[in-house]
Amino acid sequence: MNRARLAAGGFAALLFATASVPASAQVVSVVLKGTDGKEVGSANLTQTAHGVLFNMSVKGMKPGEHAFHIHAVGKCEAPFTSAGGHFNPSGKKHGMLSPEGQHAGDMPNLHVPQSGDLTVELVNANVTLEKGKPNSLYDADGSALIIHADKDDYKTDPTGEAGGRIACGVVPQP
Repeated sequence: MNRARLAAGGFAALLFATASVPASAQVVSVVLKGTDGKEVGSANLTQTAHGVLFNMSVKGMKPGEHAFHIHAVGKCEAPFTSAGGHFNPSGKKHGMLSPEGQHAGDMPNLHVPQSGDLTVELVNANVTLEKGKPNSLYDADGSALIIHADKDDYKTDPTGEAGGRIACGVVPQP
């Protein structure tokens, strides 16, 4: 299985995130399902001092680059448009390369190897699991993790030309 470490919205945060996870930190588990309703992976989200740490595994995915985003609504009804647009509480433009960006829900592309299986750790310094904060994934309508059919170009607003939504998982509310 291919393993990768990536950071979103604060690449330096990755260097410190694992060391900053208290032993008592709560882990939130998300099940990712394809449009056919079958499980394609899972993600464990942990609040750190530097953002949310994502430990994610996917299996049986099409090899290549796939956009990965946090979406604004905690619903995953195929074809997953029910998850709304990208999580963007600050009203910024899309893309890690955008001088006006980025959405809080913008994440690095997933690089799925020929095997179709990938395990990855990444940090998003722009979101939190702390209730009541403006960038909390625990807002009134929840949030969802989405994997797209194509790669994110990191600049085209509002979606990064990421293509259709092929997997979705609701971040459960505490």
